[in-house]
Amino acid sequence: MTRFPSPHRFPTTHWSRIACAGDPADPEARAAMADLCGAYWYPIYALIRRKGHGADEALDLTQDYFARLLEKGTVAAADPIKGRFRSFLLADCSFFLADRGDHARALKRGGGKPILSIDARDAEGRFLREPSHDQTPERMFERDWALALIARAFDAIERHYAGTGRAELFRRLKPLVSSDPDAASRTAIASELGLTDGSLRVALHRVRARFAAGLRAEVAATLRDAGEAAVEDELRALFAVLGA
Repeated sequence: MTRFPSPHRFPTTHWSRIACAGDPADPEARAAMADLCGAYWYPIYALIRRKGHGADEALDLTQDYFARLLEKGTVAAADPIKGRFRSFLLADCSFFLADRGDHARALKRGGGKPILSIDARDAEGRFLREPSHDQTPERMFERDWALALIARAFDAIERHYAGTGRAELFRRLKPLVSSDPDAASRTAIASELGLTDGSLRVALHRVRARFAAGLRAEVAATLRDAGEAAVEDELRALFAVLGA
């Protein structure tokens, strides 16, 4: 099956556009929802797996859940006070799983065509590579969500550097930005790339700045209120999950 395409940066109004659209047939709201669902299907898949469902069943339930979400306009009724897309998905998917008996008996939505293009091997491979934790499925969902946001921010930077002929520079600097314990030293990287220490410091600063801006944009896209304070609050919450 075709892998899900690499996502683009969302406008900061993405979640608010969806949440304020009462009509699920609205083309703009549906397209925005489809993009967000496509970007963040994996945390839902992993949540369903951790709830005790097998790999094949989890794929079917993931597809069925997002089909339901796209068709019913459920987001329009979401509590505006809880304007985080991740919080909405976690609560709504948990309700869906509790009520899954009705869905299991329903006709497959979309004429049997999958809503999302999910590579089954990629989905399960990612799940099996995750470290074991004694945390709840809900807590692990938030961890997966945070990692998905970070990955999307890095993907956007990688595309930028590849498009400007500097893919190797980004490849070597990414471990430093992500604080990879196995990252080579800045001196070693500068030597290998033929750069002075000063040039490397400037390049690293630019990658870090672009990553910070990209991550903020990704976070803002998943909030109904994309103001500075709301984005900062969400970033603190997500990094707290990663540090737990």
